[in-house]
Amino acid sequence: MPDVPVLAGAQASAGAATPAAGKRRIPWLLIGIGVAVLVVGIGAALMLTHSSHASHPKTAAKPAGPPLYLALDPPFVVNFQADQVVRFLQVSVEVMSRDPNTLELLKDNDPVVRNDVLILFGNQKYSSLATPEGKEQLRADALTTIRKDLVQAGGDPKLLEAVYFTSFVMQ
Repeated sequence: MPDVPVLAGAQASAGAATPAAGKRRIPWLLIGIGVAVLVVGIGAALMLTHSSHASHPKTAAKPAGPPLYLALDPPFVVNFQADQVVRFLQVSVEVMSRDPNTLELLKDNDPVVRNDVLILFGNQKYSSLATPEGKEQLRADALTTIRKDLVQAGGDPKLLEAVYFTSFVMQ
């Protein structure tokens, strides 16, 4: 019988050692799983951040394709007061987009566009239009005005890229 207690004691000590070893493995296993989840989460966040930064320039990029031009005919003719003298301004305007639908929308809304551009041109000062900077500012203002009309017509203002003066005469 002395052999039985030794075996029982050996089994008891082996059984006691097994749960203790198992308890030590569980925290390391949980830590390992936590680190793996953290690494996967960081990786996913980096991928999402990278993809959103990568896609951001695509949305801000101009549409592909050749530039398309639309002449706003006939030329704009306005008069304005300058130093007690009535002055005249005649400007031929073309707009540029790479989107044919944008140009069609502008054609369909030509009366509104022409009205707003005429009002813009008629409110200018002769002295500012006599400088290159004044002409460039007027061109930028015309782009803003036409983009506003495009929005009101249901278009995307970013698709209208430029306004060009193809003739500019002041008298």
